[in-house]
Amino acid sequence: MHRRMIAVLVGAVFAVAATLAVFTMLVVSNAPNGVQQTGVADIGGPFALTDETGARVTEADLHGKPSAIFFGFTFCPDVCPTTLFELSGLIDRLGPEADKMNWVFVSVDWERDGPQELQDYLQAFDGRIRGFSGTKEEIEAVTEAYKVFYERVPTEDGGDYTINHTASVYLMDAEGGFFGTLGYGEDPDTMLAKLKRLVADA
Repeated sequence: MHRRMIAVLVGAVFAVAATLAVFTMLVVSNAPNGVQQTGVADIGGPFALTDETGARVTEADLHGKPSAIFFGFTFCPDVCPTTLFELSGLIDRLGPEADKMNWVFVSVDWERDGPQELQDYLQAFDGRIRGFSGTKEEIEAVTEAYKVFYERVPTEDGGDYTINHTASVYLMDAEGGFFGTLGYGEDPDTMLAKLKRLVADA
């Protein structure tokens, strides 16, 4: 009887472990920064935001050209300026081909970033990079559509906040379909090759 109980317990432990393993794989495969991603066709979709000039924009304004879209915020100390400088360098390397794409920086900081803040911030980068901002509800809608992770984190002194967010650049085709990503810290030549394929497929 004792051995039978042990066998049942061992079986239960393995069952729980298997369930956790499957759950973990599902979480990883659906995480924005995971190595794997499933349902990539679901990335992207309708949105309504405001650009750096104060004009309203939707996903339809990007259709007709492939797009490189990066989500961040102007108070970002490292990832955002680094990524935008890298994008500026890639735009320069693409030459005339760069004009065949949309380049977009979407701020997830609806409280501090509006059209004027984006306009001022983007002056440090290539002039073809546009800035989009929106209300809390609009940013929640677009980040949900693009499967972007972001969260506010209080600073150590408790007087302000920073934002953790997805660091990848989303590549979308001319119809708004998901094409792939540029990874943070990825080799520049590899990123350039991806962009060239994206433009060639347009």
